[in-house]
Amino acid sequence: MDFLIGCAGSLFIAGAAYVKRSLSTSGAVAAVLLGTLIYALGDMRWYGLLLAFFISSSLLSHRKKEAKKDVEDLFAKSGTRDWLQVMANGGLGLVAVLSAFFWGGADGWYMFYIGVIAAVTSDTWATEIGVLAKGKPRHVLTWRKVEPGTSGGVSGLGLLASLAGGIFIGSLAMLFVWLIQQEWTFSYIAAGAFGGMVGSLADSAIGAVWQRMYRCEVCGKETERSEHCGQPTCVIKGYAWCTNDVVNILASLVGGAVAVWWR
Repeated sequence: MDFLIGCAGSLFIAGAAYVKRSLSTSGAVAAVLLGTLIYALGDMRWYGLLLAFFISSSLLSHRKKEAKKDVEDLFAKSGTRDWLQVMANGGLGLVAVLSAFFWGGADGWYMFYIGVIAAVTSDTWATEIGVLAKGKPRHVLTWRKVEPGTSGGVSGLGLLASLAGGIFIGSLAMLFVWLIQQEWTFSYIAAGAFGGMVGSLADSAIGAVWQRMYRCEVCGKETERSEHCGQPTCVIKGYAWCTNDVVNILASLVGGAVAVWWR
């Protein structure tokens, strides 16, 4: 029964996201599989956080789309998530659910799960809201001003959005646990806040140091794309294996570890 409920709910959400172009075909299939397994092997505590991340991130990605177009054009992928993006954001969450189901220790794995989902939520909120900030962002490692869209760039608005995303996930985790167990676990809020913020900053730092970046020979801008302005771009730094999806996985791992440490 849990499998059917999870599948039906995931089909509905993924179908709506596909219609809104928040998910590609492969992304929708991956989202259904991910959501079904997380609900079937966990419960609403786990599934609810995944939905909160996905719905809030999808809504934000469509907010003020035109105002964000110039910066988003520099990113490797658009707001339409494919299966790699879905798994990069939710894959470690599935690992946590599987581990809790087969090997026990659900409390510890749930704390890790909170940190993972908080990290990807914080990073997405920071990106979608931070690009609307006035003025130039600063490099996360040198704190020098950089052009919008530069790998490792952060802004005050983005940092506030990151913190809000983590608190959002931590608060929902506390609420879901209360609905099921009638007990308040306020430490979840701190775990979400710290896991989300540190995970988001780790995303910026890893992206600044390791991620493969290119420069457009036409407009001169730094980009994650191997092609820009209709022309091939040239490599300026980073490793071929370190794509945006890999950065997201590593950052969510950091977020999960921070949440467990907080426990």
